[in-house]
Amino acid sequence: MQLKSLPFLSRLLVIPLAISLSTPVFAQTTHPEDAAFVAAREAFVKGERNKFARAASELSSHPLLPWVDYFRLSQRLEDGSDSGMAEFVDRHNGTYLGEKARGDWLKWLMRQEDWSAARVQFAHMERPDAEAQCRGLDIRLRLGEVEAMEEIPALLSSEAPLAEACRPPLERLARSGALPNERLWERLRRQLALGKLKEARTLASWLPTAEAPAWRTIEAIDNHPARYLAKLPERFADSRSGREQALFAVLRMARTDVRVAASRWVDIEASYPAVERGAGWGWLAYRAAIAHQATANDWFDQAGKLGGTLDEEQRAWRVRSALRNEDWPRVLRAIAAMPSLQATQPEWLYWQGRAHSALGQRDVALALFQRIAGQASFYGILASEALGKFDSPPAKAAPISETELTAAQANPGLVRGLALIRTGMRIDGIREWNWPLARLSDRELLAAAELARREAVIDRAINTADRTRAEHDFSLRYPTPFYSQVEPHVRNVGLDPAWVYGLMRQESRFIMDAKSSAGAKGLMQLMPATAKWVAKKIGMADYHPTKVTDMDTNVALGTHYMKMVMDSLDNHPVLASAAYNAGPGRARKWRGERPLEGAIYAETIPFNETRDYVKKVLANAVHYAALMGTTQPTLTQRLGTVRPRGFSDGTAEDLP
Repeated sequence: MQLKSLPFLSRLLVIPLAISLSTPVFAQTTHPEDAAFVAAREAFVKGERNKFARAASELSSHPLLPWVDYFRLSQRLEDGSDSGMAEFVDRHNGTYLGEKARGDWLKWLMRQEDWSAARVQFAHMERPDAEAQCRGLDIRLRLGEVEAMEEIPALLSSEAPLAEACRPPLERLARSGALPNERLWERLRRQLALGKLKEARTLASWLPTAEAPAWRTIEAIDNHPARYLAKLPERFADSRSGREQALFAVLRMARTDVRVAASRWVDIEASYPAVERGAGWGWLAYRAAIAHQATANDWFDQAGKLGGTLDEEQRAWRVRSALRNEDWPRVLRAIAAMPSLQATQPEWLYWQGRAHSALGQRDVALALFQRIAGQASFYGILASEALGKFDSPPAKAAPISETELTAAQANPGLVRGLALIRTGMRIDGIREWNWPLARLSDRELLAAAELARREAVIDRAINTADRTRAEHDFSLRYPTPFYSQVEPHVRNVGLDPAWVYGLMRQESRFIMDAKSSAGAKGLMQLMPATAKWVAKKIGMADYHPTKVTDMDTNVALGTHYMKMVMDSLDNHPVLASAAYNAGPGRARKWRGERPLEGAIYAETIPFNETRDYVKKVLANAVHYAALMGTTQPTLTQRLGTVRPRGFSDGTAEDLP
């Protein structure tokens, strides 16, 4: 059922007065020494040591005094001394700041080539990130720890980009001939297939000189793959580099036209060993799947028959391709071929259940739905609805007591996190805040979330309340800040407030001055060009680009744009949500040739970010609707059916 045809749409804006939707927004507590800390930090960053010393001398009671000590120790490391570092990391052990300082010390010890001391510090790291893990690998290899070599195949097989710190030890192993060449070739093929040429060039340099492809040839293939294939030497397949270069040309062509690329692959694949043929079909199937071409299903099967190994993303798209065609037996086979860790993820448990249900195996389906029902996620909600259980907020935890709040206010990591955010160090502030959360009980998490709410750091309140396991407060997870300012704009354009808040929560977490890496700004994350276009369209005479982060301006432009997108895309919230993130033209293009279930449309969005975004926005909307207490569509109803490509496209192509 299309959302626009549901009879309760006319009631979406009716909010019971008995339920308070506005979240009181407190001003974040300031400290009289904030300005001195900011001055000290800026002087430290600029290397102005005299200014740093003067500003630091003005600090006596600021919660970020340990950070000033950290800045001093960093200066000593620059000067070649680690004096005081051992005492500092011991004093702050178990905190983000302590881990950060230990990581800096680890790098310093490695520069001094003090491998034994570096090994000790790495062993004490509590949560080493990818860079630190690679430093630890480097240290252990230098100390001759044989078991460290056992990690190399898994590192090369990982789908994550190689951390910069991984490159020195891998390069040394390559020079000594100790890298597993087959894993290296497989990783190189993957990076080339995905167009990640920077890492691919590094990988190619690690191959034995006699085997490595000439990088000029790789660049020529990237620019003109068809030309390379047209002049393919007769005995190109005699060497591994010759075969991989030709396969790269095929896969490079597939980015533009996968059918033409597949035809060219058929012409040359007989020259390849079966496993390499399977790898080629696996990549062609992946390209066909993200282009929503039905031939992907047969090509995935062909890859399997030839012994080709699919990576995690390819296995996921094998399922999605089968879903797109509602080929339920194939869905089950594709999920069965996944490793258990992947197959038991909520999305694949749900689609297993749907497949069994479609095939008449109702009891099996219900058992699968039961495994994820009750989770607040997109598929948890859908599984609950499949069991006949409809969303309502869980019982609200008892209010946080003043004693519990006082304990949260005494947590050094939480206090420093808030202070860092307040003084402009948001990234480090988030890390400081998040570090102690793993050790907190549900009650302590809720107290921390309430502290963040009172300090007007709404994104941390949401993030922290989201972590509870048994006791919940959905008013902290799904707050409605600025409601008195937002609601008139929502009412003016006739949108569903639950959807608007669901989108804002996902876009900015209600950070007023949020700015994305792409340049989107404000609560509703508007791109400058889009904001300018909408302002002109609605006749906002006093608009200026500097006003885009002004809340009233941002919400006015954002809600008008949401309405335009909704009107232009069949009044469908799934399409409109996809369009808000990836653009109306793409949302329209991703429709099928026939009617498509909204959940399948969402799951088969080619962009990972947009796919995740749409699921979260729609799940958020369901939770907001439940909290608002109005008669609302279920998630299944919101998803509805997406009509075929070309149907009622309206002005989708005209919108930015």
